[in-house]
Amino acid sequence: MKKLYTPIPLVLLTVCLVGFSACSSDNSESGQNDQNENAVIPSVEATQARFGSLPLVERFSGNVKAENQVTLYPEISGVVSEVFVQNGDFVEKGEALLRLNTQVLEQQLQQAKAGLKINQAQLKQAKANLARTKADYNRVKQLEEKDLTSQVEVEQAEAELLSAEADVELSEAQVEQSQSQVIQQEEELSKAVIRAPITGSIGRRNAEVGMQVNTGTQLFLIGDLSKLKIEIVLTENMLNSINVGQSARILVNGNNQNTVLNGKVSRISPFLNEITRSTTAEIDVNNSEGLLRPGMFVPVDVLFGETQQSTLIPTSALYNDPNTGQTGVFLARSLSSEIQPVTDSSDSSTPRAMTEPVPVEFVPVDVIAEGRMELGVSGVENRQWVVTVGQDLLSEGRGQARVRTMSWERIFELQSLQREDLLREIMQDQNDTSNNVTL
Repeated sequence: MKKLYTPIPLVLLTVCLVGFSACSSDNSESGQNDQNENAVIPSVEATQARFGSLPLVERFSGNVKAENQVTLYPEISGVVSEVFVQNGDFVEKGEALLRLNTQVLEQQLQQAKAGLKINQAQLKQAKANLARTKADYNRVKQLEEKDLTSQVEVEQAEAELLSAEADVELSEAQVEQSQSQVIQQEEELSKAVIRAPITGSIGRRNAEVGMQVNTGTQLFLIGDLSKLKIEIVLTENMLNSINVGQSARILVNGNNQNTVLNGKVSRISPFLNEITRSTTAEIDVNNSEGLLRPGMFVPVDVLFGETQQSTLIPTSALYNDPNTGQTGVFLARSLSSEIQPVTDSSDSSTPRAMTEPVPVEFVPVDVIAEGRMELGVSGVENRQWVVTVGQDLLSEGRGQARVRTMSWERIFELQSLQREDLLREIMQDQNDTSNNVTL
């Protein structure tokens, strides 16, 4: 599994925090001597370590597809005469989408109907001839019984009767053939109107009036966007961990905010590609809010278990000391575990948001479990306060700092912000807080 944490750009934050710390120093008590006036107490942010386990997560790049997605092609060749829909239109099953020019088809239908009428008339004539021939045959047979006719006349009457019956059968077959031709031409004419095979939204419209199309021309893509599926690729080794029914989180950047959609691994293909040794899994997702679109690539986290329990800290708390090369955290041991942390940015404007100077120390740690937003470590106790922002200021040998205590939710929110947004927010928070520090 890939390493899943990246430290917050502390170099950018240091400029803001140093500025605030200098401001705090300038507002110190007037009775301090020159050495104290020049001392700078850094300002940092911290949160409490907690005890627990991390979810085992594998991240994939998912390909969004409509659960029911159909590409429409014309069944006959022709020239487009009307197009009734645009990209993005929602259509019901059976709704007309496009019409081809039907002039030739209508002529062919009229010809087929005319041929049917001719054959029906010929059948009628053949039946009349059969009736007349049958009557003649019966008279000849009666005369034969009275020995009033020759055998030649009897045989001739029988032959004419058989011929008349054959003519009727032939005419009936021709009528059936003509009827089939009429039905076929009517079906061909109906194919000139392309209708929606399912209820859904139109996409990839490739049809304009006057355009010549054939059975290989893609006209539309239609899909039900309310229910989507996301395809992910599983390697042979992943099949040992990823199973049907496991929870999945789809990360969507829509409406100017990051949104998490929940789903489950619904299907896994049992057949591996012989070359890549991989297969595909599908995750069904409810897309009622319309945040996803077919064809999008989205990050997908599949949860397949938990790590062993350990002390957990945010990823931003981990610090690599450039002087010693050690990896660890800064602890504010003297802070009470009962201090209420800041839960949102609005709380930072209160005087109590920043503590009085407290001792801080660097403690080496070992990372024993890795998550996307938090780490499991040894060397830190549960509920101890760990610094998450401002470590660069403390690495310069300063043993004290003013601490703003933050909630885990707020830390995660900050870790998710872009660099520019984070810098802008910290600068605003420091300006607001500096106006409330007690002289």
